[in-house]
Amino acid sequence: MESNNRELVRKSALSEQGKENDLRNTTVEQRLKMMWQLALDAWAMKGEKVEPRLPRHVVRVVRREG
Repeated sequence: MESNNRELVRKSALSEQGKENDLRNTTVEQRLKMMWQLALDAWAMKGEKVEPRLPRHVVRVVRREG
């Protein structure tokens, strides 16, 4: 079965780095998901098993004033 998933890819010069507005309206979660997919693809090309090493919990430290 053929997949019709197509994404836009843009080539830009190194001097243009940091001037793009593509990710300005994305959340941190969305950006992490994009990077995670790139990491999965890279590990797959290398032929190694992927095991998430990042903690899946969130910790917040609140210091008392005083």
